[in-house]
Amino acid sequence: MSTTSTNLHTDPTQFPGLDVYVVTGNPIAHSKSPRIHQQFAQQAKQKMHYGLLLAELGAFEAAAKNFFAAGGKGMSVTVPFKLDAQAFADVLTTRARLAGAVNTLRLEGGKIYGDNTDGAGLVRDLLAQGIPLHKARILLLGAGGAARGVIGPLLEQSPRSLIIANRSSAKADELVKLFAQLASTYEVALEARTLTDLEDSAKTPYPFDVVINATAAGLSDESPLSDLAAANIFTPQSFAYDMVYGKITAMMQQALHRGARVSDGLGMLVEQAADAFLMW
Repeated sequence: MSTTSTNLHTDPTQFPGLDVYVVTGNPIAHSKSPRIHQQFAQQAKQKMHYGLLLAELGAFEAAAKNFFAAGGKGMSVTVPFKLDAQAFADVLTTRARLAGAVNTLRLEGGKIYGDNTDGAGLVRDLLAQGIPLHKARILLLGAGGAARGVIGPLLEQSPRSLIIANRSSAKADELVKLFAQLASTYEVALEARTLTDLEDSAKTPYPFDVVINATAAGLSDESPLSDLAAANIFTPQSFAYDMVYGKITAMMQQALHRGARVSDGLGMLVEQAADAFLMW
């Protein structure tokens, strides 16, 4: 683990008398989680150090084991390790098990508990911004851990439809099957598309009320949508939400060019962090 900076310093043995937590991802330097959690800790009068842990790709398990073995109390997990975190946890909450992805790990009684607060955080942020989800047509871009974590809470809002669009159809189809029963319970039309399908008005015959980007494309200033797809799905009545935060992403620019409202994912970050902090 890094010992070159206080922000990156994640060895719990170096912080006696403090509860040590980290956020783990790759990349991770952009994360605002340390600042958010330190503010929560100050309000709660909890003695805490919250750092950044850059885990190498393919090495999440080793990084997490080392951190908890050294005395770490809890870990926030961001892209691309949410599926790895799910596999790492000893015990899963119901929502984490359904999502198949974990964004929060905590050590208790010698076991690692995994939860997923992403979906609850996203829904609270959208509703706080006045975005109606009931009977809305929602498009979710991506089929990885970030997408899986929000499908359940979105379905619970009883939208008219939830379309999952991914580069390859196999992953999107898998998620449709996984959440089919929940979608039926809330009477939601749950369907899969490829990103290319979004360019074809015959396959995607209507614009969307809410478009949520759960891919990491915005981190590299790219959009999962082609301009043709963007022209097909956005109208001035649409709302585009990118889980990447801190900048106007390429997908948000596409939406703005078509008169849509936009938001980054900072509010979701704060809301899901609040849930995680309450667990800790």
